Amino acid sequence: MKLRKFSTLLSAAVLSVITMTVQAEDVDYVLNTASTGGTYHPVGTAIATLSKVKLLPKQKFSLTAVNSAGSGANVQALAANTAQFAILQGLYGSYAATGTGPVSEPQTNMRSVSMLWQNVEQFIIANELVKTGTVSDLMSAKGKPVAMGKQNSGTLGSNKVLLEGLGVSFESDFEFIHAGYGPSADAMANGQAVAAGIPSGPPTSAITKLMSANSGKFTLLSVSEEEAAVMDGGRNLWTPYTIAAGTYPGVDKDVTTIAQPNFLAVNADVDEEHVYLLTKTIYENLAFLQAIHPATKAMNIDAAMAGLPVPLHPGAAKFYKEVGLDIPAHLMAK
Repeated sequence: MKLRKFSTLLSAAVLSVITMTVQAEDVDYVLNTASTGGTYHPVGTAIATLSKVKLLPKQKFSLTAVNSAGSGANVQALAANTAQFAILQGLYGSYAATGTGPVSEPQTNMRSVSMLWQNVEQFIIANELVKTGTVSDLMSAKGKPVAMGKQNSGTLGSNKVLLEGLGVSFESDFEFIHAGYGPSADAMANGQAVAAGIPSGPPTSAITKLMSANSGKFTLLSVSEEEAAVMDGGRNLWTPYTIAAGTYPGVDKDVTTIAQPNFLAVNADVDEEHVYLLTKTIYENLAFLQAIHPATKAMNIDAAMAGLPVPLHPGAAKFYKEVGLDIPAHLMAK
């Protein structure tokens, strides 16, 4: 009896060790996104879901999407390794690469995986403040509460750069409601804010909800060629973008604005094979991502490296070489 009991206990212990070993082989990477009302989070969730469906069963790794304050916080998370992947604005990738703007020193650990979609600048204002229908109408909001993004978010940072290009003294000219996209739209609907800057991939759910429930009260502002030039400030980061008529309720004409790239970033020390397999899986399953969010319809292999502000991870570079793409010298990691 004692021998049988010992044998049973030993078998249970061996089974436990085997189970723990198998579980230990599964790697779960954190993918930082942004607030839930924008585009980063649903696209990040789609990428994470794709990894769990296609990569976890056999390759034993996957990603988990986590909402965050956005690009600024995501740069910090990558540096601290509390996230291994993140979706970032091109502007913040440039800040990280050069140690400029809100980033105090170059983040040499950051690498690119792919351009995802363009981050479209969408400025909305209460109709009583509209004069020209262009972004210069934001001057009418001086001294009034506006929603330009959460503290430490890429939204707040890019809005600051763009509006200061127009001649606005960002901190002193406005009162701020620091909130994510959904609460920002709610603040406008409730009269707590008169304008908002919501950069995202159209259609953005928070804007759709606002325009649908408040017919005739708000205008989606256009950006003229002259305004675009001063907002970009010679960075060659923002390019013209047309939001097609009908994208949002009540917007029955095309709206010309500007956009910068969003991209998937990763820490340099993430396993090369894992990054290769993730990149390959993304591009072999674009239909899956496009079914989750229409912003990813802009994704295609020929645009995978467009506007990337930091070098490619070797795993991503391996895939792009495999499919016959030429990699620019500035995107090759040293």
